[in-house]
Amino acid sequence: MSHAEPVKRLLRPLCLFACCGFTGAVAAETLAPAINWVAPLFTKDNFRSMTVRGARASFPANNEVAVLDLSLTVFSGDATSKVETVILASTATFLPRESLARGETGVRVIRDDLEAAGDHWSYHHAQKKVSLTGRVRIVFNAEFTNLLK
Repeated sequence: MSHAEPVKRLLRPLCLFACCGFTGAVAAETLAPAINWVAPLFTKDNFRSMTVRGARASFPANNEVAVLDLSLTVFSGDATSKVETVILASTATFLPRESLARGETGVRVIRDDLEAAGDHWSYHHAQKKVSLTGRVRIVFNAEFTNLLK
């Protein structure tokens, strides 16, 4: 057995791994866009957690979905399946592994107790937290008692 033989044995799987990684990266960019799609997400106990839908989704990177006309509905995650929040945006980026949605253009956040709008936004599903950092407008639908005391 020559000294080159162990090196060749090591290089073959590495080359195969490198090629697979390269084709995986290319595959995300070359996937056809999804049109009028819906993606329901569930908790470990099979309760609805979130439904993401859009008019068009493209896949510019491995863990990134570019969405047109995003409609994100957040549920309570229990047997009641109560809608807690609805997020509407004309353009957005959705990162499925992080359960994160974000965008630079306008967004509308609708809840029973408030309605908010703004630019430069993000939604972190694990914390059920919406952040708005540009041109924010919030209308509260809740009663404030003793606000001016």
